[in-house]
Amino acid sequence: MSEMLSSNPYAAPNAAVADMYDEARVQPVKLWSAKGRIGRVRFLAYSFYSYLIFIMAAIALGVVIGLAGVGKSEGAVTLVTMVIAIPYLVFYVLIGIQRSHDMDWSGWMLFLALIPFVALIWVFKPGTKGSNRFGAPPPPNTLSVNIGAWLLPIIVGLGIVAAIALPAYQGYVNKARDAQVERP
Repeated sequence: MSEMLSSNPYAAPNAAVADMYDEARVQPVKLWSAKGRIGRVRFLAYSFYSYLIFIMAAIALGVVIGLAGVGKSEGAVTLVTMVIAIPYLVFYVLIGIQRSHDMDWSGWMLFLALIPFVALIWVFKPGTKGSNRFGAPPPPNTLSVNIGAWLLPIIVGLGIVAAIALPAYQGYVNKARDAQVERP
């Protein structure tokens, strides 16, 4: 039977053509690795989610320190802050290196992000299309990645508005209170 299929001139070709469609291949996401690539949206989402985890850990450890009565010692507070900040910073550097790889840059280029406003390159510059010297393109973004990427600028924007509006409102309240006191 297989002899008949191989001699059939109308049969589909049996050649391996995977190398022709290398662009469709993606690489898995590696969270705690400096190897691989992640795109802009995933970089923003992972930055946002890791920051939320860092803040929740800081609050939880702050409550524990407060309940234990160790909070009066500056050394203990600093030590606990360092313990939770180091994994956060390591994770941020690793995803920054992967984002640099997506732009076909060396991970050492991440030092440029220390210059004010230069770090925005990692947010706005698109990654290379298809494979580059750091591997296949990252996988498509999931719903949770898209949500995290959109929540980051929304929360930052709300924070900026609150930082401007709350002091202005407080000034308005103080002026209104002073005006009521002056009135007989």
